Amino acid sequence: MAFWLDLMFGNAIGLMSMIVIFCTVGIMGYLMWMFIQKSKPE
Repeated sequence: MAFWLDLMFGNAIGLMSMIVIFCTVGIMGYLMWMFIQKSKPE
């Protein structure tokens, strides 16, 4: 846990990479949800 906190708040590069990772996960989740909504039968 200390490693993750140091990575997130210790330097700007770690914080930016965490933001990129979380944004990517969020976008993928949104696309999956949209795909499930579209593929539902009427």
